[in-house]
Amino acid sequence: MQAGDRVRVDDGDVTNEGVLLPSTTSDHLVVKLEGGYNVGIDREDADVEVLESGVRDVGEEGDGGDEEVAGEASEITFDPELPTISLISTGGTIASTVDYRTGAVTAQFDAEDVLRAVPDLAGRANYRGRVVANILSENMEPPIWQDLAEAVREEVAAGADGVVVMHGTDTMQYSASALSFMLDSPVPIVFTGSQRSADRPSSDNVMNAVCAVEAAKADHAETLVCMHATPSDDACALHRGTRVRKNHTSRRDAFETVGAKPLGLVDYETASEDGADGEAAETAITWNREPAPRGDADEGVTAHPDLAGDVELVKFTPGMDPAAWDYLDGKDGVVIEGTGLGHVHTDLIPRIEELVENGTTVVMTSQCLEGRVCDRVYDTGRDLLDAGVVEAGDTLPGTAKVKLMWALANADNAADAMRRNLAGELTEESQPWR
Repeated sequence: MQAGDRVRVDDGDVTNEGVLLPSTTSDHLVVKLEGGYNVGIDREDADVEVLESGVRDVGEEGDGGDEEVAGEASEITFDPELPTISLISTGGTIASTVDYRTGAVTAQFDAEDVLRAVPDLAGRANYRGRVVANILSENMEPPIWQDLAEAVREEVAAGADGVVVMHGTDTMQYSASALSFMLDSPVPIVFTGSQRSADRPSSDNVMNAVCAVEAAKADHAETLVCMHATPSDDACALHRGTRVRKNHTSRRDAFETVGAKPLGLVDYETASEDGADGEAAETAITWNREPAPRGDADEGVTAHPDLAGDVELVKFTPGMDPAAWDYLDGKDGVVIEGTGLGHVHTDLIPRIEELVENGTTVVMTSQCLEGRVCDRVYDTGRDLLDAGVVEAGDTLPGTAKVKLMWALANADNAADAMRRNLAGELTEESQPWR
């Protein structure tokens, strides 16, 4: 009995029939039922009958993962005709399983386990799996961004034609921003994840993974986030890493490009038809704007991974006590989410002026989802500029924090860098697009 076998399991008065899945413990069996849900069964009480033997071989050239073959281990073979895609795992729901002891979803699988769990990836590329972290994304920290940047640099140096980063969705936009500033890559870097775990029939992990691989094979050199474009399984949107935001807690199409259409779309049906035999991804992708072209992979990735760690993102709210910002004293940088055009209560302006005088770079962004700050319209804004606040235009607040961390460590003048577009985070002019 092995993972991939079709089994019937009698457990007292209950009989379950389905496909045996890998288990995270030695005490339980995990069976995927016909309806798509998984059940956990105590091995000690289970009477198991193998109805059909077989697992998918994800490395079988050109089979697209549809043919079942005998054997316990899935082998990942090399086809010189296919591009090489590096799958880098940091954890998250796309690389998670259910702990049937607690019922919780936990990060468990490494990159190659995910490849075996998504047989639709077979025949699209040669794959290399690498684990940088095995965490849920709320536990992501800047040092892991640096580890991730180094892993991408090494993978491209070793011959990867593209990189797919599997990441939890809650902080994916921060990590995508970080790599956008830290790396100048000649090949695509594509972040993807899933809003719903693989044990749920509505899971988005397969489609997101397939579309991300196709995007990583395509002719561009962008750092992108690839996630569902609509609630249906029809297309994935390609968002520039510095302009994307997760705007819903649970929808499959939770991610949006702020202030514009996504950079591109991957048609899932076309990707499924064309990608499984190794053909180029270009027929599946429609670009709304011209992406950065691929560079010379032999020249490798230029990396500037240094970060200033002592940067805070703070949100102004009406009635805020100025003393609430006392902890900001001595910080290298502060990004403020101001109101509207970039304002705070006038009572806070002396605190900001004090921070600037003591060497803290203070950057202003807006709580509004679209549009840019402009502190030249009202008296409050002019007072903020006189206090030394740096306007960040229409840079998203989270992106501005990451950018300021990078700019303080790498730019000759961090304030000047915050006013300039470095990685597509800042548009020259905000215009309505709908």
